Amino acid sequence: MPLVEIHGLTKEYHKGDQKIVPLRDASLAIDKGDFVSLMGASGSGKSTLLNLIAGIDRPTSGTIHVAGTDIASLTRTQLAHWRARNVGYIFQLYNLIPVLTAYENIELPLLLLPLARAERQKRVEIALAAVGLTDRADHYPRQLSGGQEQRVGIARAIVGDPAVVVADEPTGDLDAETSEQILHLLQRLNAELGTTLLMVTHDPKSASIARRQLRLDKGVLLEPEPPKVALAARGA
Repeated sequence: MPLVEIHGLTKEYHKGDQKIVPLRDASLAIDKGDFVSLMGASGSGKSTLLNLIAGIDRPTSGTIHVAGTDIASLTRTQLAHWRARNVGYIFQLYNLIPVLTAYENIELPLLLLPLARAERQKRVEIALAAVGLTDRADHYPRQLSGGQEQRVGIARAIVGDPAVVVADEPTGDLDAETSEQILHLLQRLNAELGTTLLMVTHDPKSASIARRQLRLDKGVLLEPEPPKVALAARGA
């Protein structure tokens, strides 16, 4: 059974008399340990789909099963508890709390779980090591570069060992060299730790590092056809 499975997913908004449909009848399956990138123009529904899978938003119709749970049927309180245990979120603009150190920012989601202090410390130290920031644990966001801030954001996303990590334009605020380092880190987390990743990006080069690439076009989810193999010339 896929780790993430959605069927007939539609999201509608109403703005006055106008109906806006950022996502239309989408179906998708993501296996445990997969790395999927999702491309599309601005307004194509990428972030909408990401937020639905992460349990941040609710669909108008359709079903979403993540780690065996029908999350569309959960109450708001149930959804908050489920999200704390099952979803890690990597933001484009990091979303770190300025008055907390890197260690404290990473520890923050663990405070929602029934864990002893020693267990929280162990998990934070493992996450810091995974992103190569053990020596920056006591630094505040203002003392870190943009790339280091995003590494803290990634560590925060993986510290609870979530079922799935979603990333919304994780390199959108970084220069080309730092972007490449962050993408390599995501690729390594997927390959070495088996982290299941769904990444939204507008950049084809970034999307290409994923095991599987999808595209959204005006709310419709598409999976590109595999490239055609040219036939060998007769007599070759």
